[in-house]
Amino acid sequence: MRVALYGGSFNPPHLGHELAALYVLETAGVDELWLMPAFQHPFEKALAPFEDRLEMCRLAAAALGPRARVTDIERELGDESRTLRTVRALQARHPEHEFALVIGADLVAETATWFGAEELRATVPFIVVGRAGLAAGAGPRAAIEMPAVSSTEIRRALGEGKPVKGLVSRAVLEYIQARGLFAGPGPA
Repeated sequence: MRVALYGGSFNPPHLGHELAALYVLETAGVDELWLMPAFQHPFEKALAPFEDRLEMCRLAAAALGPRARVTDIERELGDESRTLRTVRALQARHPEHEFALVIGADLVAETATWFGAEELRATVPFIVVGRAGLAAGAGPRAAIEMPAVSSTEIRRALGEGKPVKGLVSRAVLEYIQARGLFAGPGPA
C-alpha cells in the first residue's frame, strides 16, 4: 500500500489542510493519507495539548473518508518531532507500505535545513502541494494552489473572539469551542 504522510503542528487543523489532503488522495496515486500531528515542535513553538490536536485531526480526517486516518506515532516516539525519525519508525513498523511525504510548496527550500535532510530525501519521495501564491512545480499540478489559510491567523482570531467560520470544519470548530481552545491569551 502507498501511504502519504502529512505531518504538521495542526494547531488547529484547518480547511487548507483538509483540501490539501483531499487533493493528495485524489491525484497522487496513494491508497491512504495519514495525518501526523507533531508531538513537540522542534523549535519550541507553543502548541495546544497533543491530545486535543490529535482529536481535531481525527475530526478533520473523518470528513475525508476511510482513506484518511490519523497516526499518533509522534506521541509514541516522544520528544521533539523530527520527520526523518518518524519516517524511519513508520518504515520499521510497516515494512509492507511504501511511504511518501506531503509538504507545502512553501517548505521546499526549507527542507535542506531539516534534520537528516539528505537521508530523508533519499528515503521517501515528496508530494509537493501548492500554497497560495506558490505553485507546486511544473506541469498541470502547478496550477493547483491551496487557499491562504493560516493556523496562526485562526488562533489569533479565536483569541480575539472573532469568527473563523469557513476556515475550519464545523466538527473542528465545535471541538475548539467545547474545549475552550485558543480563547484569549495562549499559544501564538
